[in-house]
Amino acid sequence: MVLRSARRRRTVAAFGAVSAGLLVLSACDKPTPLATVTVGSKSVHSEAACYNDGKELKPSEVQECLKDKTDIKSITIDPDEKVRFGVDPEVADKGWTLLMNGQPLTEASKKTYVVIPGSVFFNQQYGGGGKSTTVSLLEGGKAEGGAKATGLWSFKFKKDSDA
Repeated sequence: MVLRSARRRRTVAAFGAVSAGLLVLSACDKPTPLATVTVGSKSVHSEAACYNDGKELKPSEVQECLKDKTDIKSITIDPDEKVRFGVDPEVADKGWTLLMNGQPLTEASKKTYVVIPGSVFFNQQYGGGGKSTTVSLLEGGKAEGGAKATGLWSFKFKKDSDA
């Protein structure tokens, strides 16, 4: 008899723990896909600044996200190094474009990673210059309209002072 009641208490406790865990998980937001920037042995990754569960973002939302500079991850870039951009496969499936200071830098890609020379990000010819620039990854669209934009990730690139 004692064995049954102990087993019943364990079952009730286990059921309660599972229920509490599911309740906590249901209260969490689903994380957005990640974008990663790697330079040499340094990497930084971020969830999307603008993302609506893969649904289309309004052009005004994309423009606001491009202007928002809060909570942007930064990385120091040596212009002589290669910069690697990586995205989750679900982002690659929709296609993505690199933007520099809000302007398209590359054609749309369906690859999970792209490599760009670091010097591009500080070159005035490409819209860069100075000691820092903002680089964004736009999922599924173009900054000025066209295809449906569904996500935006932004990073701040700081020029290595030793370079």
